[in-house]
Amino acid sequence: MKSVARSLLRTARCSPAGWPRSCSTHCGKLHRPKLVLGIETSCDDTGAAVVDEAGNVLGEALQCQREVHLKTGGIIPHVAQQLHRVNIGQVVKEALSVSGVSVNELTAIATTVKPGLALSLEVGLDYSLKLVNKYQKPFIPIHHMEAHALTIRLTNQVEFPFLVLLLSGGHCILAVAQGVSDFLLLGQSIDIAPGDMLDKVARRLSLIKHPECHSMAGGKAIEHLAQTGNRQQYTFSLPMQRYRNCDFSFSGLQNLINKTIIQKEKEEGIQEGELLSCVKDIAAAVQHVVAIYIIQRTYRAMLFCIKNGILSPKHATLVVSGGVASNQYIRKGLQALANANSFAFLSPPPRLCTDNGVMIAWNGIERLRAGLGVLNSTEGIRFEPKAPLGTDISKQVEEDSIKVPKLRKILQLAS
Repeated sequence: MKSVARSLLRTARCSPAGWPRSCSTHCGKLHRPKLVLGIETSCDDTGAAVVDEAGNVLGEALQCQREVHLKTGGIIPHVAQQLHRVNIGQVVKEALSVSGVSVNELTAIATTVKPGLALSLEVGLDYSLKLVNKYQKPFIPIHHMEAHALTIRLTNQVEFPFLVLLLSGGHCILAVAQGVSDFLLLGQSIDIAPGDMLDKVARRLSLIKHPECHSMAGGKAIEHLAQTGNRQQYTFSLPMQRYRNCDFSFSGLQNLINKTIIQKEKEEGIQEGELLSCVKDIAAAVQHVVAIYIIQRTYRAMLFCIKNGILSPKHATLVVSGGVASNQYIRKGLQALANANSFAFLSPPPRLCTDNGVMIAWNGIERLRAGLGVLNSTEGIRFEPKAPLGTDISKQVEEDSIKVPKLRKILQLAS
């Protein structure tokens, strides 16, 4: 396992065109820029990065556990924990080495402490606290979803407030970012997340056995096969249509899909674990219903924010981030929705939509600038597997009971 983990280690030095450059002088004097080391271990990726106050990514390293978990059919927490322990020292060392920055030169260390897998969070926090105590550096605890939401401000010039949709394997959240640590929660998944559902459907379809998908994660395999499938062959009902809110539920949808798979297996005379001949069509239909459902709830969030003056209709922005945001079909539909409602549409590049150390370091920079949550004492710091984001106003959304117009025209634009 150790050799597999090491073989997956990759590093990158990033300073893409369009990212701001730091200045070496300030008011005619030599200026030492603020530097933050970010450490991410909330789930199955071990990430570290050094980012400066101007948004330059000086060094980055990322250890992905995907190949290991593909073989086990899903993330096993204690396996993820062990891989984090094996890799975290090398990942941090690599990020610092590429950046040319020593720990002594860091302004602070930022680390994901919530939410996530408890065993994974524990590794990152323990390692970070040892560094913090050894080198006497300020510590910045990071909320994983806050980091995803703010990543767009690293790659684009985006002012608060903006509507943000966070889609991942563990979360599905609609919120308004009003400030670095100021969010209004409009709605969230009440059971499983879209990424989790797509992975489970992919496992039920045994897509790892498909010749085109043997090395792909579940959601990526669904997206790939859907490109050549006919989504009109199967129709799945949208969940929670009686509830005019911005919450999500994907477990019921998963059950409907599983029933269809079971029925098709009976028709084709095959056992669970064998590939259906219609697997591409099912993948296309699954991806489509997930996209439509997400678009519908996001549409209501847009209407709610404009109606209540939370966002200005002249300067409204929709930001989409998280691992599932890299799905091009879903992204294209959300882009069409934004265009139809005069919202600017922004999403980080795919590599920054998945978990990484860059977003944690950048969140640290944002908090450092704002003077929020920068700790000189780490006494009492704990990781939190479950942690809400911002102030929950989802009941107000439901009370407004906004009816969403038909999506036909938007869907035509996205097709």
